Amino acid sequence: MAIITISRQLGSLGDEIAELIGRQLGYRVVSRQLINQAALEACTPEIALAEIDELGLLGISPSNKDCKSYIKHLKKIIHNLAREDRVVIVGRGGQVILQNYPDTLHIRVIAPREVRVSRIMEEQEISQDAATAQIKASDRYREKFLKQFFETKLPSPELYDLVLNTEHFNPEAAAQIIQTALHRKISQAA
Repeated sequence: MAIITISRQLGSLGDEIAELIGRQLGYRVVSRQLINQAALEACTPEIALAEIDELGLLGISPSNKDCKSYIKHLKKIIHNLAREDRVVIVGRGGQVILQNYPDTLHIRVIAPREVRVSRIMEEQEISQDAATAQIKASDRYREKFLKQFFETKLPSPELYDLVLNTEHFNPEAAAQIIQTALHRKISQAA
């Protein structure tokens, strides 16, 4: 079948879309589990905490050696998942790691900052200032992650087959668009 990678902004509904696509297609959805598995294999549990703490609240700074080991294991895990097929990989640089992998559809899910802030405010029942701070911290973290470990930066449009702005599409519509793009890409490759 195929692999789908989803890169998303905090508050863009990317996680919801990934779960919906996974259910609709019968694909396995993998996100945070990758962090823990790669950290365990690299014997660097503090990496898992640092990676989960994308807002920087814990102040954990793993060593360069631990980071390199983590990325090595993360790449291995993502390549193994891709060989298994029928998987949606959320985040963790999947769009870079599998950039040239056959039958892979790379998606970027975005939304305007004010839409994302509003969603976070509602979801977490927090103030606009707190939601804005979370969005800014998350955006900085994700950009730093790609730059530090993959020498690329967000947004790099050439990494994606499709960019969806969820200001205009609810998760159901976005999932349908992604499925259509996936079927077209696979049929053209055949």
